[in-house]
Amino acid sequence: MAVYLVGTLDTKGTELAWVRTRLQAGGIRCVVVDAGCIGVPAFTADVSSEQVYEAAGTTLAEQQSKRDRGHAVTLAAEGVRRILLQAEADGQVDGILALGGSAGTTIGTTAMRSLNLGIPKIMVSTMASGQTRPYVGGRNIWMLNSVVDIAGINRISRMVLGQAVDAMVGMVKGQELTAIDTAADRPLIAATMFGVTTPCVTHARSILEAAGYEVLVFHATGNGGEAMEGLIRDGMLAGVLDLTTTELADELVGGVLSAGPDRLTAAADTGVPQVISVGALDMVNFGPSETIPDRFSKRQFHRHNPTVTLMRTTMDECQELGREIGRKASRSKAPVSILFPSLGVSALDLDGQPFDNWAARMALWEGICSAAESHVDLQLRQEHINSPDFAEAAAHQLLRMLNERPAK
Repeated sequence: MAVYLVGTLDTKGTELAWVRTRLQAGGIRCVVVDAGCIGVPAFTADVSSEQVYEAAGTTLAEQQSKRDRGHAVTLAAEGVRRILLQAEADGQVDGILALGGSAGTTIGTTAMRSLNLGIPKIMVSTMASGQTRPYVGGRNIWMLNSVVDIAGINRISRMVLGQAVDAMVGMVKGQELTAIDTAADRPLIAATMFGVTTPCVTHARSILEAAGYEVLVFHATGNGGEAMEGLIRDGMLAGVLDLTTTELADELVGGVLSAGPDRLTAAADTGVPQVISVGALDMVNFGPSETIPDRFSKRQFHRHNPTVTLMRTTMDECQELGREIGRKASRSKAPVSILFPSLGVSALDLDGQPFDNWAARMALWEGICSAAESHVDLQLRQEHINSPDFAEAAAHQLLRMLNERPAK
């Protein structure tokens, strides 16, 4: 077992050598992975850059001859990712620590995003003080701002890199305690929630917890859905209560809270029972009103707060969203139900509220029915999504599914 230390030895060799020495002083075996491509490595890595590029299906010499640094970085990232995945499969990874600027951060975090949640991941980066979602995704990656550029060992870089090493040593040595703490954990269920579906999910959660499950609630803000999909694929979940699928609307229409095109696929692909609903599909999310693209200028909006503006989905969009849900649910290898609240899909889609629209709701339902295959259980319910009856129906439906098969 070891901590994998990832970086470019042709440009960050001094810093990587310093970190390796500190890890070893902390009693940690270190495997250095060289992802460099430009020049001569400062020292001999445990995994050479030749091996990295071979893992990506190319050669170091070929990439050096092309002199396309952007393409080389992409291939290095893929090579490192494949090497780390194999090491993880072999049970050889205690943690991963990487150093870098924009290229090194791309390389290091590409591997980190593919690794299991239980593996500690630290990225010391000059990019850590900006927009980090493209690097972190839905994983537990700690990005530590390097403050100064990673260019030599000085009183600032020594302090920051030392903190990264100390954190990694602590996380690796703390895993035995974590195993003790988690020995009595209950089976896990994931649930998705937005502010406008909170009453529903809160009530359903209480029922599931009373039945002996631990419920992880994910805020459906793009990153939340992405994180949930990753945990499902990691095999950590017994069931999914996906009541708030609003991220699909942002992906379809162009809002700011998309979870990407793979949202609502992990449970179906991995055979995890799921109950799906249409929470907050009446809305697409944007920032302050002045940031909304001009092409939406004639649409219906609701100012949620000073930093969030909501746009009502149209009938056509709702129908397409319904078809997408029906198609994705039909891929399921496990029991799957879609519960539809005909009296409203969010706190704003209710009699007297700004997004109340019966026709749009029915277009959403019609889209689901047109695309869902016969093995998908469809339930049209005469309730609002935030009514206690709907929450109870969703929770009990998932419990019935779980009782028919052993929980993980």
